[in-house]
Amino acid sequence: MTKLDAIRAWWEERLPGLLERYEVPGAAVAVDLAGEVADHGTGMLNLSTGVTANSDTLFQIGSITKLWTATLVMQLVDEGLVDLDAPVRSRLPEFRVADESAAAAITVRQLLNHTAGFEGDIFTDTGRDDDCVEKYVATLGDVPQLFSPGRLFSYNNAGYCVLGRLVEVVRGKPFGACLREHLFTPLGLTHAAHGPEEAILHRTAVGHLRTSPEEPLRPAPVWSLAPSNSPAGSMLAMPARDLLAFARMHLDGGTDRDGTAVLGEATAKAMRQREVELPRLGVMGDAWGLGWELFDGAGTGLIGHDGTTIGQAAFLRLVPEHDLAVTLLTNGGDSLGLYHEVVGHALRELAGVELPPMPQPPADPRPVDASRYVGTYSSRLFDNTVTQDDEHRVWVECVPKGLAAEMGMETTTVELVAFDGDTLIAKEREHGFHQPYAFVGEAADGPAQFLHTGRADRRTAQ
Repeated sequence: MTKLDAIRAWWEERLPGLLERYEVPGAAVAVDLAGEVADHGTGMLNLSTGVTANSDTLFQIGSITKLWTATLVMQLVDEGLVDLDAPVRSRLPEFRVADESAAAAITVRQLLNHTAGFEGDIFTDTGRDDDCVEKYVATLGDVPQLFSPGRLFSYNNAGYCVLGRLVEVVRGKPFGACLREHLFTPLGLTHAAHGPEEAILHRTAVGHLRTSPEEPLRPAPVWSLAPSNSPAGSMLAMPARDLLAFARMHLDGGTDRDGTAVLGEATAKAMRQREVELPRLGVMGDAWGLGWELFDGAGTGLIGHDGTTIGQAAFLRLVPEHDLAVTLLTNGGDSLGLYHEVVGHALRELAGVELPPMPQPPADPRPVDASRYVGTYSSRLFDNTVTQDDEHRVWVECVPKGLAAEMGMETTTVELVAFDGDTLIAKEREHGFHQPYAFVGEAADGPAQFLHTGRADRRTAQ
């Protein structure tokens, strides 16, 4: 029995029970080891219809789409049509954010590695027509600059929409057409779908949500997020093996299975080199490249990306040293728990690599002086207010606003305990894990300027 045969047997035996344990309706998993692919799907793609998932099922890949957008941009760099270190405005003169000096300075590289510095969770719906990305970018003129370009990492969905528009302008085509012509077709993908109109032609999963922890999972009321956010990951869907065809191209130095160059070899390698360090969060990478997330703090050599949409979650991990790629696509429930079981098993068996452990609060946390942290940190979606009570316990209250409030999200209050330096951690689990909260600022003895959870929320009040 080969290693992949053993993995297939494990999936067939264990995956149905794991779906039940983690309340995941359906899932697809695939591995590519040195060009040999195994894939498997099981469970339900829609609990209302009872249609089963299989290896042909399309799941949304969410923000893993950013890797595809980054690849489209890097193809332009290969062709000499885009300069990584030139201002975005050199090819996209209409680009605006609220800080004019920042808008004039932000480079393509800074958008790719999430250091552009403007607020990034902007989900404006500008329709379904081919000009929706163009219209979306035109709405960013009032978006605040959180920090000077290049100073800090802050995950930025809007920045990737700007990159998608850059691709459209240079290619002279809508983003979806660029995806098809420059990635789907060269990689021989027959099931990848850019939006519901294409996905409906295939066996397609629906996301599942619950309105409260006590309620059962139900199909999400809508299939995807707004098309205007497509370059950031709002609606791209595909079977697991198609996602691994993309990963294989990157592992093979930018060539497809026939040896044809889709991306330059040096460019493919440059995309996974560390560009910026992250605060210690434990639930994201240790660093970021030009699109790729780097999980190398424990010496794993892992790179990858995750993606979440409405009731769907996707995970992609590569171990270049072992010529291995693994993906898991899911449509609801405790997808993170399932990921650690399924992807963790594949990495362990095929590469001897362990997933970085999820962060845990210490059993006996040290006392915290929260004087540097107390205050309110805000974005367009949330106000996070940190307080310390008379018993020296630290709390963060998260109040949704704007689109988050419109979507019915509720106010939450979470106790934080000491974790690592200026990073505290939720005492209780939120959404299946203990969320770390890093407090970032210039002076060690002054107030923190940002509350960092992958996004940097700026202090707005003491």
